[in-house]
Amino acid sequence: MGLDGKAPNHRLRHDTQKEFGGTLGAVCIPIFLPLTVLFLIGLSRSPEASVLQWPPSLPSYNQLLDPLAPVLLLGWIALHILLYHLPLGKVRNIVLCRLFLLRRHICCYLFLPQGIHGLCVSVALLSLLMWLGAPLGYLFELLLPLAASAIAVSFLLSIYLYIRSFWAPSHALALGGNTGNPLYDFFIGRELNPRIGNFDLKYFCELRPGLIGWVVINFGMLMKEVELRGSPSLAMILVNSFQLLYVADALWNEEAVLTTMDIVHDGFGFMLVFGDLAWVPFTYGLQAAFLVVHPQTLTWLKAVFILLLNGMGYYIFRKSNSQKNQFRRDPTHPSVTGLETIATATGKRLLVSGWWGFVRHPNYLGDLLMALAWSLPCGFSHLLPYFYVIYFTVLLVHREARDERQCKAKYGLAWDAYCRRVPYRIFPFIY
Repeated sequence: MGLDGKAPNHRLRHDTQKEFGGTLGAVCIPIFLPLTVLFLIGLSRSPEASVLQWPPSLPSYNQLLDPLAPVLLLGWIALHILLYHLPLGKVRNIVLCRLFLLRRHICCYLFLPQGIHGLCVSVALLSLLMWLGAPLGYLFELLLPLAASAIAVSFLLSIYLYIRSFWAPSHALALGGNTGNPLYDFFIGRELNPRIGNFDLKYFCELRPGLIGWVVINFGMLMKEVELRGSPSLAMILVNSFQLLYVADALWNEEAVLTTMDIVHDGFGFMLVFGDLAWVPFTYGLQAAFLVVHPQTLTWLKAVFILLLNGMGYYIFRKSNSQKNQFRRDPTHPSVTGLETIATATGKRLLVSGWWGFVRHPNYLGDLLMALAWSLPCGFSHLLPYFYVIYFTVLLVHREARDERQCKAKYGLAWDAYCRRVPYRIFPFIY
């Protein structure tokens, strides 16, 4: 018998195309990505910071151990679990998830917490600690132990999620995560939206401890620079400001995550757990860690150019996402009623004008422009600060290909018509 009093369900199997290299990817990625995180952090702290050195230098076992690191990490997660449950959110009538077997949607009233409150509380706590004279710059020394602890927590949580999924009802399983291959299912995730009571584990991890932790780590790097040089550099201020804006935007508009591929389609397994808790906070902000050891001098002209580039990327990203979300929520809203659409056999309509008539994924284009703006303050002497924009380009091109397959299967001829109307996928006149 399971946690809910039901026998484990072993019957549902789906013969779907395996993502991320199938079984081979499911074996290699959980090994090499954690090593990549540790390698990149160690590299950002080294004087050479050369990604081309061979063999690659990994941190020693002793560098990964600090008893303070797991205490801080678990305390941080506990804090945001508490904030998640505080009555600071708002009630929305939303589509929670899809029942793949019954081909229908569950509509329910759900208390939807507002992550922006978690960010505000975190910033307030950081301000208090700074006022009390806490050595926030010590986060620089703790980066490797914290990353190692986050990797360990990711594996433990993923094992728990895989085991509990066998007690989940068949309709709660992800369409592509129940192949019968334990290695692949562990990696991709069997259960779509695992919950403990009213606590949605995927939704919490997607937007809370890792995303806000990224901001905290960046601030720790800024404070380390203050300790070393007396004041933060313009490059460090830009990196911190750009990435804080990105996180604040995600949390302010957190309801939009409910329509993303991560929530609607992907199971909650190692891929998402590791991405949320370890990959995002410890690799997305590599620029800040790099600047601690490799300070850069920016002219005001360069700073203005970078500022404008980030502003343009953010404008495209926010406007296109807002247009899409508004159209999904209320196609009769005045802001979207004048847009041209294509009818589909599912009863839904595809936008073929506005931002979504410019390229098929204008939000990805905005994302990549911002990613470039985050790297430019680090200069051109090293490739390492550009890891994020290179990785993110590969990620979004891959994600766009997944979107393409799913939309083709879902909308058929209507999708073909949309692609003829909007031939460019992400980069206008290029791709």
